[in-house]
Amino acid sequence: MSRRLVLILSVTCAVAVGNLYFPQAIGPLIAAGLDVPADAAALVVTATQIGYTAGMVLLVPLGDRIRHRSLLVVLLSLTALALLGAGCAPSLPPLVAASALVGLTTVAAQIIGPMVAGLVAPERRGEAIGTLLSGSTGGMLLARTFSGTLGEWLGWRAPYLVASVVALVLAVVTAYAVPATTPAAAREPYARFLTEPLRLLRSEPELRRSCLYQAAAFGAFSAAWTSLALLLTGPVYWLGAEAIGLLALVGGVTLLCTPFAGRLVDRHGPDPVNLVSLLGILASAAVLAVGGLGGAAGLAALTAGTLLLDVAMQCGMVANQSRVYALRPEARSRLNTAYMTCAYLGGTAGSWCGVRAHSAFGWPAVCALIALLAAAALVRHLFPRRRPGIRRRKQVAPNPATAPGLS
Repeated sequence: MSRRLVLILSVTCAVAVGNLYFPQAIGPLIAAGLDVPADAAALVVTATQIGYTAGMVLLVPLGDRIRHRSLLVVLLSLTALALLGAGCAPSLPPLVAASALVGLTTVAAQIIGPMVAGLVAPERRGEAIGTLLSGSTGGMLLARTFSGTLGEWLGWRAPYLVASVVALVLAVVTAYAVPATTPAAAREPYARFLTEPLRLLRSEPELRRSCLYQAAAFGAFSAAWTSLALLLTGPVYWLGAEAIGLLALVGGVTLLCTPFAGRLVDRHGPDPVNLVSLLGILASAAVLAVGGLGGAAGLAALTAGTLLLDVAMQCGMVANQSRVYALRPEARSRLNTAYMTCAYLGGTAGSWCGVRAHSAFGWPAVCALIALLAAAALVRHLFPRRRPGIRRRKQVAPNPATAPGLS
């Protein structure tokens, strides 16, 4: 793969993932602009994540059935239309509905990951996944800063309208730059694609393990960032949406960490990286708890805690995806569907529970939720359950000849 193509795919991942996260920084602006409570405006984030989960179930498996280039162009075009609808929404219900459509269609990053995994050598898969995740992380971080700053200047609608134009431009670029690929299972019926992830979850214990780890990690991540807007704009700090975006920039360190984590996975396997990432999430809960005290010390703790949480979650993602993509080369998109659906169900639940915990008991309850999720995954990692007489299946590097290649 050329560097130019990697750059284009990384930018595409950044835009697609950014669409999920930029509403987190403008929740208070949406509440003020539409004259609704802050808790109600948080439904925009939840709806986007629910739509994203549905998109992974309904659309991502098509990566094994349809040429990747055609699928990416269609999805980016639909995302642009959904963002336009959200930016023009006259009230909260239409905005929530449009946000669900944005989540449904902005799954381009989940199409790109399996595609790239089939185009690179197995011994470089972790590094390639880490590079793509760097693009996704950059989009996630810049999206919060972009929406927080632009929202303060021009209102909450501006980020949606600008994102719509960017998605449309990328649809045109990918139509010419992304190579045509051969679908791995072009003749299988669509109905089978919808049920195959469930069969894979039943038959692949390593897939189930990766799903548990990432659901817990992403649940903790979503709980923290969705509730962080309420903390910073509330009576403890009285800051604006722009401050949330600036805080998110600190997580730019993850742009460097994910490729490094990928190289570690290529050398030592995913398990050691998973262990460190789960310990990092657990430690971040303690650091973030200090942030509820307010003042300069509180802001410093929030900065350090969110940085640690972001790095740990993304490095764990590299390890988990490397493990999943190595299982069945002919079904990578369907494996990714099962994995990412579980991850984003965890994220959606974490976002919902985080807001409720903050509303009922304050920021300490959010930090306790983060620690509980990390501890649950850590217990599974340290004390795996094995049936007598059955060993964990050794991951075998797939034969490149069986992976979908360029046509």
